Amino acid sequence: MNMPDAAKMLNAKKFIKKTMDARLPKEQSDRLWKKAEERLRKILETYPDIPEKERLHPYNYIFPTAAIYLTLKDEIGASQAYDIIESTISQMTEDVGRQLANMIHFPGFRSLFLWAWGPVSRNMFGPSRGFRNVFYPKKKGEMRMDILACPYCKWFGELGCFELTKIYCDNDERTYGHLPGLKFQRTQTLGKNGEKCDFLIRKE
Repeated sequence: MNMPDAAKMLNAKKFIKKTMDARLPKEQSDRLWKKAEERLRKILETYPDIPEKERLHPYNYIFPTAAIYLTLKDEIGASQAYDIIESTISQMTEDVGRQLANMIHFPGFRSLFLWAWGPVSRNMFGPSRGFRNVFYPKKKGEMRMDILACPYCKWFGELGCFELTKIYCDNDERTYGHLPGLKFQRTQTLGKNGEKCDFLIRKE
């Protein structure tokens, strides 16, 4: 397989660069961005044999985020680096949650959402994407799934920044936690040292 372009992959995270520009001197922000690109290139060279379907999460989310965070951490410290990543990703995900909440008001959308959530989850967060899951039998008005193994835990752990995992755990709450007429219930996540990530979405 051809090696992906690290610069293009990092460019998809320009929203993080905007936060860096706002919080750091521009020269420093630009320099660290170039260093993050080089770090990302080395990460990709270290893991060239990930199956194509399993590349979705590491290539689009995990590896670029880790490269930026670790580069920032080296120069400005873990606390400030984490805050840049966490605040930026959380804001973006909250925007997605608000957009989804607005769509929920359309007639029939709650039922459509619950119907689609299972197939979408199997495609995006199923075994072919590097997850290990339990998908429970459908019940009227709810969908339930557990994640037992997660590529975010795996790759962030191997790269030495497991702490980033909980940002993506919290993204679920930001996406699903404020949908009118639907209740998202969770008791634990792998990224917060739980035994699983449990998902339950049901009509109120």
